[in-house]
Amino acid sequence: MAFKMMWCTVALGLLLPFSYAHTDFFTSIGHMTDLINTEKDLVVSLKDYIKAEESKLEQIKKWAEKLDQLTDTATKDPEGFLGHPVNAFKLMKRLNTEWGELESLVLKDMSDGFISNMTIQRQFFPNDEDQTGAAKALLRLQDTYNLDTDTLSRGNLPGVKHKSFLTAEDCFELGKIAYTEADYYHTELWMEQALKQLDEGEVSSADKVYILDYLSYAVYQQGDLRKAMMLTKRLLELDPEHQRANGNMKYFEYIMAKEKEANKSSTDSEDHLEKETEFKKKDYLPERRKYEMLCRGEGLKMTPRRQKRLFCRYYDGNRNPRYILGPVKQEDEWDKPRIVRFLDIISDEEIETVKELAKPRLSRATVHDPETGKLTTAHYRVSKSAWLSGYESPVVSRINTRIQDLTGLDVSTAEELQVANYGVGGQYEPHFDFARKDEPDAFKELGTGNRIATWLFYMSDVSAGGATVFPEVGASVWPRKGTAVFWYNLFPSGEGDYSTRHAACPVLVGNKWVSNKWLHERGQEFRRPCTLSELE
Repeated sequence: MAFKMMWCTVALGLLLPFSYAHTDFFTSIGHMTDLINTEKDLVVSLKDYIKAEESKLEQIKKWAEKLDQLTDTATKDPEGFLGHPVNAFKLMKRLNTEWGELESLVLKDMSDGFISNMTIQRQFFPNDEDQTGAAKALLRLQDTYNLDTDTLSRGNLPGVKHKSFLTAEDCFELGKIAYTEADYYHTELWMEQALKQLDEGEVSSADKVYILDYLSYAVYQQGDLRKAMMLTKRLLELDPEHQRANGNMKYFEYIMAKEKEANKSSTDSEDHLEKETEFKKKDYLPERRKYEMLCRGEGLKMTPRRQKRLFCRYYDGNRNPRYILGPVKQEDEWDKPRIVRFLDIISDEEIETVKELAKPRLSRATVHDPETGKLTTAHYRVSKSAWLSGYESPVVSRINTRIQDLTGLDVSTAEELQVANYGVGGQYEPHFDFARKDEPDAFKELGTGNRIATWLFYMSDVSAGGATVFPEVGASVWPRKGTAVFWYNLFPSGEGDYSTRHAACPVLVGNKWVSNKWLHERGQEFRRPCTLSELE
């Protein structure tokens, strides 16, 4: 029973080689894959310990065998395995909590091999921030893609390779994390799911009393006093001596009595409902709703008349000598702003080279703070990125030349190639690539002017989610490995095109790798001359 309690209170994580310090594992699937091998190594050490200690507890041996089977599956396809957000969450949960509980359980009789391995590896384990980040990612996916808790708990997601499910303990853990963030809406959803699975007969060490305690308070905080009372009564049926529940019940009864005296029961009931609805939607501004709809493939659709104006073609880079005999395939994705996609524009070999160069350098992606002008991390950008220069690899140099040939823009003033890998629920909420007039110093240190255009390579397919969307115009561009999209951020006059505001939708299932090149104004004076009118 003690071991079962340990099993239900764990968190997931990954490990990196010693060259990596702990840095936000949950923000990059690329870094998380290294932790799969770490967990596999720990399982091997644990099995050696079991062989040396034949009298070891039978429950530990069963646990090790279960993890052995899981890691065998995971190591065969780490990125595919971690592409399922539930697998990623459970991995963080195991390594952050469960392995530590196991260490405490067997510490007295543990062989030197396992304890020394565990001690060394522990310094590279995910921490509470990783577990919380992975949990928040699941909640973000739930909201963005309109997933009910049962669907997510059962792992019924589109395009999954390795189906996984959440236990009642996992659901309880998600509810607790939402509770610590004062997110009572999600606390209620996940505590109810945990309770539902227990009511359906799931064998678990999760305690209904604890679940009902969190659930009743979360419901009360959202204004549903009657439901809170009903849940508290159910708690007291299980534990009549529960001190906090008895106190809450007396308080609820007092509030109800006051309402009846004032003859406001029906009015207050409507108010509670309005408060609950307001709470659920207060963070969803109009742009947020459009963004999430586009991420789901909903929202504005182009009219047939406009659709007829979009074409696919062979493109030679405006008679560029390199492409006259071998033009590239190009297709229109959108008309205003004009977004074009280049097909088969980067090979699998080049993609693997870029990924291998970037992976050791991946660090939490940052954004410009409009107040300080400095780079900082932000909750609305969940990914890791690295920068690659053309001089360090002929492949990167060749890619830069290709961008210059096909856009007709000078890349000598462009920023380095940025490579990004999105983690669990990885996203980048709506933003502009160019600096607005209220940010005159955004790129001052570069001395190359504003970002005139964006080139974005898709270096992986994504099973579900992960689209690049433009909420202002209703465009959704879906990842396709080996392709790239290009658009101008500025009009020829130099004014910013506000219709290019875009976002990277959360990755629901899969692993998203992209790389992008931001081209700047300097050097383009004769390649893309400015106009006399700001309106052009």
